[in-house]
Amino acid sequence: MSTNNRYVNRSKISEAKFRLLVRSFAVYLEATQIAFLSGLNRNTVNQYLKAIRERIAEHCEHQSPLSGEIEVDESFFGARRFRGQRSRGTYGKTIVFGLVKRHCKVYAQIVPDCAKVTSKNKHMRQSDL
Repeated sequence: MSTNNRYVNRSKISEAKFRLLVRSFAVYLEATQIAFLSGLNRNTVNQYLKAIRERIAEHCEHQSPLSGEIEVDESFFGARRFRGQRSRGTYGKTIVFGLVKRHCKVYAQIVPDCAKVTSKNKHMRQSDL
């Protein structure tokens, strides 16, 4: 018995259409655009895209060094007070962002500023607790 799609069990779409769907997903096309290109129903495309996203999430969770209880915080290191200012307004303090896995490891990195864009683009360095 031959199968039409070696990537998905009991699939009713061909392997070529599934590859097109994955390629379109990789270039961030919407479900309606993928449905138009592949000739599939939008609901079918949404079902496959959901399955792909779930599989990616499972893979990321498996590869992630962090699981269980995790604490996240940012701290300011430097002079105790500088001309009357405290916390974020203080000039000259070093900002450190960190993740702590309970009873295990600390992941920390010096951050140039507290902007949202900065925190998205930085990777964490690992050091033992």
